[in-house]
Amino acid sequence: MMLKLILRRLVQMFLIMAVASLLLFAIFDTPEFKKRLAVQELGGFAVSALSEDSYQAWLSERGLDAPFYIRYTNWIGSILQGDLGFSYEKNREVGPLLLDRLANTGILAFFVFALMIPLSLVLGVLAGMKEGSVQDRTISFISVFTTSIPEIATAILLTVVLSLGLGWLPAKSAMIRGFEFQQLILPVLTLVIYDFGYVARMTRASMAEVMTSQYIRTAILKGIPYRRVVMRHALRNALIAPFTLIVLQLNWLLSGVVVVEVFFEYDGFGKLLLEAALFPDVEVVQACTLVAVAVAVVSQIISDIGYTFLNPRIRFA
Repeated sequence: MMLKLILRRLVQMFLIMAVASLLLFAIFDTPEFKKRLAVQELGGFAVSALSEDSYQAWLSERGLDAPFYIRYTNWIGSILQGDLGFSYEKNREVGPLLLDRLANTGILAFFVFALMIPLSLVLGVLAGMKEGSVQDRTISFISVFTTSIPEIATAILLTVVLSLGLGWLPAKSAMIRGFEFQQLILPVLTLVIYDFGYVARMTRASMAEVMTSQYIRTAILKGIPYRRVVMRHALRNALIAPFTLIVLQLNWLLSGVVVVEVFFEYDGFGKLLLEAALFPDVEVVQACTLVAVAVAVVSQIISDIGYTFLNPRIRFA
């Protein structure tokens, strides 16, 4: 059953990526974007001085006058060979540039997950164990309060207090001298403070529901120690819904952290995507969009497979 599920999800991933790539290519395969590509490659003055015949000759040289299906096939073939194009804004190949930015965002995401997951799960379980208590209300209030504050407001507050006020941390994360650990502290704190409340509230709701179930009441009435009931019986079932949410946070950490990366001048994937969209650097936008879609699909597959391990009723259905 597990093998069939994985194969079915892989087929779905292939189909989704194929449709997404086709739509993405069609969106950017317009005369307007071709003109912008010519401006980036030749320069604005050179393009304005080009005659229509010269422009058509440039299109023919780049293969942009070929039929749609040929251009799309060539584009997919180049991507499969690792050729993602050239960034005229950064004056670099898109492939190495994208890998560098993904590595930076991956480092940021690692520390965010390392702090956010234990914090949110522990607080969510503590709140759900005693639904309606002072402990539950306090944790729920903190979770709602932190998630209701926009990321930019949290980033400004942390910068004013920890950087400008106390002088403990650098205000920006500009990687001029290379990677430094101190550059991560403010971005990581901002993302953890903003996001842990979502997972904590989901964990709390799931834990509270499990604790009121019949099998938990039966286990307690049979005299099983309360801690054992929570750790061995309640916790596993309570983690099903939070697990799905945690895995889906990969999408948010990849492309949804644009505000944080731009504010702290952190050279990550989100900042690259924004810069490419503003330039506009068409081939970088295309590559970033495909990566974002791929991560979204892969995270969904991981979520589905993990869900079956946590829920035996699905695994053996």
